[in-house]
Amino acid sequence: MKQAIYSSRTADKFVVRLPDGMRERIADVARNHHRSMNSEIIARLEQSMLQESSLGDEVNVSLDSPELSLHERELLQRFRQLSRRQQNALVALIAHDAEMAAE
Repeated sequence: MKQAIYSSRTADKFVVRLPDGMRERIADVARNHHRSMNSEIIARLEQSMLQESSLGDEVNVSLDSPELSLHERELLQRFRQLSRRQQNALVALIAHDAEMAAE
């Protein structure tokens, strides 16, 4: 994935109010990934947005598709019953677990 080259002087800026303790959590994760806090936040936002955009394409799989196992059908059916917010949270959790397992 090619990242845009920009100067911190010309980049768009946006102030975010973080809940108590989140700044420290972001700092810890960023340190573990050898990134700045800003780079960590951008990477997480980008990952979330990519997952959300691909989520729309994948949800159109039919429950009666012969490609799906019984467990996959059950998961898909339950997944579709979740709100978009819950779906995004679940996908992010699975992606995070997979990322942690790969380290």
